[in-house]
Amino acid sequence: MRTVRTLTAGLLAAAAALAVAGTAAGTAAADTPSPSATPGKDGAAAEAAAPTEAGTSFRTAAPFRPGQKATAGASSGDYLYWVLPVDAQQRVTVKATVTLPESAARHGASTWQLDVYDGLRRRQACTYGTQSRAAAREAASVELSCTLRTVRAGAEPWANDPLPGSYYVRLTVVDLPEEDLGLPVRAAVEADVHEEGGAFAVDGALAKPLVAGTVTGSLREPEDGWSGGWWSDRWLWTAAGGVLGALAGIFGYSLTRGTGRPSRVPPGA
Repeated sequence: MRTVRTLTAGLLAAAAALAVAGTAAGTAAADTPSPSATPGKDGAAAEAAAPTEAGTSFRTAAPFRPGQKATAGASSGDYLYWVLPVDAQQRVTVKATVTLPESAARHGASTWQLDVYDGLRRRQACTYGTQSRAAAREAASVELSCTLRTVRAGAEPWANDPLPGSYYVRLTVVDLPEEDLGLPVRAAVEADVHEEGGAFAVDGALAKPLVAGTVTGSLREPEDGWSGGWWSDRWLWTAAGGVLGALAGIFGYSLTRGTGRPSRVPPGA
């Protein structure tokens, strides 16, 4: 029984160490400062403020980061493009607000739409949110949102799963009176990223994130770099489960050994 108690104490200590290690790893990741801005090839700082203009195509999409608010002035009928980085095990929600012209200058209602594409330029479905919305003639603004599925580290070739890399945001009007084409509007786009953790971890991973184009500056990747998909809290839970399974085996063995011992007969009985 002394041996069993010793083994049990050791395994309990190991489980406690794993828990402390997992907490320390999460704290260290949270406390790690973001990389400081470094000069790029053109001498400009790699880190930049949120853009105040939008691109007009995938190739000219204006880059921004989650947490930033990208803005742009445009005309009704323009296609506006932005691009942001999204990593594995992240779920992103994109929100857009369009400030409309004065109602006296408009001739009727308009319908606006927000679309999100991955690095392969595949349109990704929204799990929830208002992706398309009509604005009445007297409305001052219209708000849209799209929450994507959680990004996976890897996928089968036939799957349309969202993968790590660049995600393009496109905002445009899809229906309005012809007389209102060209009227000035203001657009604002922002993205919130939620870390889903090991529940969505997979064993495979892309060799490289799906970052399109030739410009791969800091605005085209997460602040702390691409995760690569090899680590998740699933490893911690797997190790803890192994320790608990060993403890259960030792406890069952001790019970079986205790009930299987023959009772001692006192001498002279």
